[in-house]
Amino acid sequence: MPADLLARLAAEPQRAAILLDVDGTLAPIVERPEDAGVPEETRHELVRLASRYALVACVSGRTGAEVERLVDVPGVAIVGEHGLELAPDAAQWADRIAVFASGVDWPAERKPLSVSFHFRRAEDHAAARAYLTRVEAAARAEGLTYGRLMHGLKTAGIEIDRKVLADIAVRDQAGFTSLAKQAQAALEG
Repeated sequence: MPADLLARLAAEPQRAAILLDVDGTLAPIVERPEDAGVPEETRHELVRLASRYALVACVSGRTGAEVERLVDVPGVAIVGEHGLELAPDAAQWADRIAVFASGVDWPAERKPLSVSFHFRRAEDHAAARAYLTRVEAAARAEGLTYGRLMHGLKTAGIEIDRKVLADIAVRDQAGFTSLAKQAQAALEG
């Protein structure tokens, strides 16, 4: 951030807000999300900032209750699930998100209003990302998202390893199209 913007922020703290992410900003990234923690020196700085600025808030993909436990600093506002907890109609999506997550053959961190698919536990991050990218591109070419494709295949009773599916997406367009059509038919039926 340019120095002049920081100076403007500090010049009128009563009119300024500081919004912070938790994982990777306040708490170091860890292999297992449940092992994360905000260091004590970071908490002391949050206390100082909250006493000076009009608003200090933590916005996170975690639930608000988890963020509250992690941060544990009075006077710091907490917003969970990337702000979805503030959206009045977000709960109506919960069932659709759960269905989507159940159709994805990937470890998922399920939350009340959202789901996260992490690469950090994959042995080969590049391969994991390449897998999801290939399947997503092929699914979109067939008018589906990756989640709908996987849910449709599951609904159709087609069990297929995600790595095999990625290989088919790259090497056998006709075979992939056939699978996508079966998935689409199961979703429509």
